[in-house]
Amino acid sequence: MTNELRQHAESVSDRRMLHAAVLPDFLESSHEWRRLFSEAWGTFLLVVVAAGSVVVGAWSHGAISLSMMVIAPGLMVMAIIYFMGAVGGAHLNPAVTLAFAVRCNFPWKRVPGYILSQFVGGIAAALFLGAMFGSVGLLGATVPGKGISDIKALAMEVLLTTGLVSTILGTASGARNIGPNAALAVGGYIALAGLWAAPISGASMNPVRSFAPDLIRGNLGTCWIYIVGPLIGAMIAVGFEWILKGKPTIAEAIAAQGDLD
Repeated sequence: MTNELRQHAESVSDRRMLHAAVLPDFLESSHEWRRLFSEAWGTFLLVVVAAGSVVVGAWSHGAISLSMMVIAPGLMVMAIIYFMGAVGGAHLNPAVTLAFAVRCNFPWKRVPGYILSQFVGGIAAALFLGAMFGSVGLLGATVPGKGISDIKALAMEVLLTTGLVSTILGTASGARNIGPNAALAVGGYIALAGLWAAPISGASMNPVRSFAPDLIRGNLGTCWIYIVGPLIGAMIAVGFEWILKGKPTIAEAIAAQGDLD
């Protein structure tokens, strides 16, 4: 088979897969509430674990080590992808949603709903932690480490998020963002990033994860770092993905949007 015929066959196969596996269900508006709920619930779980491990560590006077604190959110994301990734893609992060949209894997008209759901879930998690433990441990806020300037913390968040979104976009090829490859890769990356970079910037890589505790504790002084850094990093990752793989594929769209079927 010539390259042209092979490419044509793959294109036809991709279109059939998209229409059979994604469009009838994903574009069905009656299922949108499930996808939005999955983003809110998943982000709640992520933030309650990521910020909560810091809070409980301070509340228990060190019963939770730094290693435990940074590994916990990675394991949580891994579990979320396993049990809920097929519903709506398990973005859990505005930077990821925007990256998928810029990469043309995700419809822009759904971006506001996803991001709003993520903020709702994250803020609910911070409210829960505040009700349980008060402002212990800065309510799990991510802040630059001791002696680390805002610019250095920003640079670290850009770097870490570039790696995270590259991992997510990379494992999304072949619809693997709703399977074991993505769960292991993304969860493992989050844990790895925290293990070496948490003392520098907190290794947030997620605007919601940082904004929610800052909002509830009433201190948004360094929050801009954790909004600007992840957004810049996400856009760099989209550029790198284009360099590495070229145009977006149908399989990536399936991974980004989920497949309720």
